[in-house]
Amino acid sequence: MNRLVQLQKGKERCVAVVKEPHLQVLREFDSIYALAQAAIAKRSKLIPLIQEHATGEVLDYGAIYEGKSDWRLLSPVDHPEEPARCLVSGTGLTHLGSAKNRNAMHEARESELTDSMKMFRWGVEGGRPAAGKVGVAPEWFYKGNGTILRAHGEPLVVPAHAEDGGEEGEIAGVYIVGQDGSLYRIGMCNGNEFSDHVFEKKNYLNLAGSKIRTCSLGPELVIDAQFQSVPGRVELLRGGKIFWSKAVQSGEAEMCHSLQNIEHHHFKFKTHRRPGDVHVHYFGACSLSFGEGIRLENGEVMKVEFDGFGRALRNPLQVEKQSATVFTVQSLA
Repeated sequence: MNRLVQLQKGKERCVAVVKEPHLQVLREFDSIYALAQAAIAKRSKLIPLIQEHATGEVLDYGAIYEGKSDWRLLSPVDHPEEPARCLVSGTGLTHLGSAKNRNAMHEARESELTDSMKMFRWGVEGGRPAAGKVGVAPEWFYKGNGTILRAHGEPLVVPAHAEDGGEEGEIAGVYIVGQDGSLYRIGMCNGNEFSDHVFEKKNYLNLAGSKIRTCSLGPELVIDAQFQSVPGRVELLRGGKIFWSKAVQSGEAEMCHSLQNIEHHHFKFKTHRRPGDVHVHYFGACSLSFGEGIRLENGEVMKVEFDGFGRALRNPLQVEKQSATVFTVQSLA
């Protein structure tokens, strides 16, 4: 598959193609955003444009990946001029294995279906409509704008006001809206959607607040990702050693909603079709360590890897030490 990374050294940025064990630098484009805009303007696909702009300059991917180079990995997509024009969102209860964890969080009594299970069943029954038809809407949530995106190696933060922070290893889609409102998928990548599951477990209505956290992507963006059935693995490391791991599955064959149905229900909103905007959308997880009683601690590392999506995404957990701040609002009256 064709895989891209974004790099930065000081104030210099570049885009490079993964050619293991090297990165091949592209000329002219300093962001994947600019590359995508050029492809749209030229009515071209990305791969021919990448081939046209590939240079003979290569970089040592291993040194960059391990943080031993002046170049550092960025999130594989951003809006370089205005981070707030990158919308980060996600869809829950999409995977056939996802309902068990959620239902355990919000179970009321055995004889009554929880709202989570009801929504999951609706997805099983109507989340894969025939071509040209609209299926049932999935659970949609907002995570934030581009300022919350973190790259490989950067910490995911448990803020002082939060109660927990836990990994959600999944695949994310990356999109751009053309100047005429047309919708384009740039590619897909490894993702850690990262949420506060303790806060959510207290009450399902806390879901919205539990999602407004830093999250990560990458390190690579796959242009021509295969999304039928994608095996992967999530690992948690303490002191460099694995203390929890789980095989996971993503892709349309593993989900109760089709990709087309998820994308339709995200972009049906006019506010999500603003020309020039970037969208990052997490497609959902099938398993969480929190569902098995794991509570992550400061400094522990979360690793997410899916077959065909390049090198693994690793992020340490960082727990803010200070006390929660009380924010006050001043009246201008």
